[in-house]
Amino acid sequence: MRRYKQSLEDVLSALAPVGTTWLDEHSTAVVAAVSRLPKKENYQHADVVSILDEDFNVGITLIRLVLAMSKDEFGLQMSQQLGGTGGVGVSRYRNEQGAFLKALDCLGFRDALAVLVNRPVDWKDILCERLRFGRGSAIKGQKRGRELENTTEEIVVRVFGKGGFDTRCRFVGSDETQTEKADFAIPTKSAPRILIECKAYGATGSKQTDILGDIERVVIKKRSDTHLLLVTDGISWTLRQNDLRKLIDWQNSGRITRIYTQRMAADLENDLIQLKREHSL
Repeated sequence: MRRYKQSLEDVLSALAPVGTTWLDEHSTAVVAAVSRLPKKENYQHADVVSILDEDFNVGITLIRLVLAMSKDEFGLQMSQQLGGTGGVGVSRYRNEQGAFLKALDCLGFRDALAVLVNRPVDWKDILCERLRFGRGSAIKGQKRGRELENTTEEIVVRVFGKGGFDTRCRFVGSDETQTEKADFAIPTKSAPRILIECKAYGATGSKQTDILGDIERVVIKKRSDTHLLLVTDGISWTLRQNDLRKLIDWQNSGRITRIYTQRMAADLENDLIQLKREHSL
């Protein structure tokens, strides 16, 4: 191959948009299933069975799209409707088909499908739906996380005053050469005695693995005598109990001082008052 000498301008002038598609094999199958849906004013259980029997995973995705539910939201609500300890996969559908169909009725699937299929749609609806499932989904998650932070901040302000802590900062770690992110560092990020992390599961950027990783980094970087308090919430944790169990194990071993939920707001405030006295803050 001959030797070339390129310039920035040469490369820039040759740039073009990269073609891509949002469709993978599963998405293509879902689109095909949507196209096969019959248009009816009312749908019966036989119609739902037909959707699920053809390809269960494709059918469940179609159902979630109609209900505008995430995978975790759907799984949680179906579990609540079905009861017991079983999952909501194909085995349970086959073993408890009647109960499964009734649970979908309780979520309003057949009614929602009828409304959706028979609703006139124009280009404005399409753009609004894209906004709802794109930016709208992200905003929903961000608001969830910020609400938990705001609730926690109200408590911290009551205990330490407005100037008694740093928020959404990077605190100085145990070796004084590294820093790590924290939602609240009390009394300061340069010499924290108390750290508080707020993790609303279901919020954008707060997947289970993100939460575990974030907390572990704080544990590794902080001084051993710095108290780490974790405020978390979100019913989706019930679907990720092994991850929550790991956080609880860390709490039991002393890596996390205590884990709180919004319902434990009074406990958080009382513990902060106690820590304030212990550290003479």
